[in-house]
Amino acid sequence: MVTVAYARVPTPVGTFTLAVTEQGVVATGWGAVSVGLPEARDPDRTAAAEAELRRYFDGELTEFAVPVDWRLTSGSRRRVLQALHRVPYGKVVTYGELAELSGTGVPARGVGAIMASNPLPIIVPCHRVVAGDGLGGFSGGTGVETKRWLLTHEGYLQPSIF
Repeated sequence: MVTVAYARVPTPVGTFTLAVTEQGVVATGWGAVSVGLPEARDPDRTAAAEAELRRYFDGELTEFAVPVDWRLTSGSRRRVLQALHRVPYGKVVTYGELAELSGTGVPARGVGAIMASNPLPIIVPCHRVVAGDGLGGFSGGTGVETKRWLLTHEGYLQPSIF
C-alpha cells in the first residue's frame, strides 16, 4: 500500500509542506497539502527533502536531488512539468519557451494553466516561468510577491531598494 508522510518547514516566504511517498516527493506547497493517500508518520522518509529545502532557502543548494514521484501528473502535463524540472537555478523561461521545450504541442496559455496547478512548486520550479512581458502570475505562497522573492533569491532579479 502506498502511503504519504508530511513535513512542514518554515521558510522566509511562509510555511512550506512536503508530501513524500515511498517513491519520492509527490506534492509540495504553502499551507496544507493533501494527496488522498493514507498518511504514515515517517520523519525518516521526509528528512532528505526537508534538508534540501532548508539548504535551498539558505542559499546553499541550487539543484534538488530528492526523487520526484510523478503520480499526480500524466500525459502532456507531466511532460511539461518534467521539462520545467530541468530549468536550472537562476534561469527563467517564458511560457512559450517551456511549451517548445516540452515537445508536447501544448500552447503557452496551456502551459500557464499547468503552472497554476503544479503539485510540486519549488522542487519543480514554476516560479522560473515568466511572461514574455514581465513576471506573469504565481499561485504559490503570496502570489507574485513570492515569485519575485524566489527569483531574487536565485539571483535572476536584483533586490529592490524600496
